Amino acid sequence: MTAVLDADRTASTTESQDVHYAGWAARAGALAVDVLPAAAVVATMALLAFTTPLWGWLWWILTVTAALALVAAAMNRWALPSITGWSLGRSLFGIRVVTRSGAPAGSVRLLLRDLAHVLDTLALFIGWLWPLWDSRNRTFADLLARTEARRVAPPQRDVRRPAGIVLLVAALLCVAGSGLAYLVVYKHDRAVEAARTQIAAEGPRMVEQMLSYGAATMQPDFARSLDLATEAYRPLLAAQQQLVEKGGATTNEYWSTNSAVLSDPPVTPEKATMLLALQGQRGTDPKSLKFISATVRVEFQKSGDRWLVNSLIVLKKPTASEAGG
Repeated sequence: MTAVLDADRTASTTESQDVHYAGWAARAGALAVDVLPAAAVVATMALLAFTTPLWGWLWWILTVTAALALVAAAMNRWALPSITGWSLGRSLFGIRVVTRSGAPAGSVRLLLRDLAHVLDTLALFIGWLWPLWDSRNRTFADLLARTEARRVAPPQRDVRRPAGIVLLVAALLCVAGSGLAYLVVYKHDRAVEAARTQIAAEGPRMVEQMLSYGAATMQPDFARSLDLATEAYRPLLAAQQQLVEKGGATTNEYWSTNSAVLSDPPVTPEKATMLLALQGQRGTDPKSLKFISATVRVEFQKSGDRWLVNSLIVLKKPTASEAGG
């Protein structure tokens, strides 16, 4: 009986001596290789999405890139160990996650283990430091998932090259995304500045032409005004012109005395809003000539290479005064 007990104790001691638990530094390195590349790509794409003006194609590029990075990280952490026995980071540092009995941890257990790492973080990061004094180098997640990270012989193939490629690809994606966003922002800012400059120069002249007409040239003047309007604004402008015709032919001439491109709503490469102060005169007879003034708010919209008036709102109705008054 004594011989049997001694044999069992010896076998247990030998088995315990054969198990080597992964150290904290090795586990941290493996986690960094597995998680940080994808985290960097996702964080970069999210930051760009929130800080740059987005169009449909750019939003899709950022979203798809972030999604692919998350899928790749998930496959590496949860699916690949079930196929090869390793994740990329663990193979690099010679670590394998197993159950307490030493059996390989399946994909579901690995997923639950990574989800349980939230507790390691919420506990003021104490769970991440727990392996420093735990006899089996376990985190809180290991305790909950009943897993252990053990040191084993690394795979025979050299995994440093794949790990380097992954890190390089992640870095290139971050740099490429940042460069693309910079080009988009730079191009957008240039286009906005060009739109502001064009409206500042062309806007007052367009409004003057739209509101000015002569009694003898009313029809061609009205046709010119309609050509300066967008399709959406043209019916309203035509109705206003019909009211003018019914009221009798009177020469009206306007010129801009002051104008400003508004920042609210913000200028875009296709839209801009301007505030104009106008003065003018009504009639041609010096004895009955009236001077008029008005303030208007005009919305411009770009159609092809042309700027057109999309809306004209009178903020201060025209006031008239006699020439001699």
